[in-house]
Amino acid sequence: MMEISHDLLVYVAKTHGLFYLVGFSILTLIYCYWPSNKKRFDKAAKSVLNDEDGPCL
Repeated sequence: MMEISHDLLVYVAKTHGLFYLVGFSILTLIYCYWPSNKKRFDKAAKSVLNDEDGPCL
């Protein structure tokens, strides 16, 4: 059985983690700026302000 050194394991984990986070960030940005989601995000932004009944006591 082949032994995996600690340095190799750290290198692989860091490299794949970097690519995973960059890819996830790109997919998140694409989702946020997709034109069909604009109405949903505008509604969510305005709903926070419209639900206030009065001052918080």
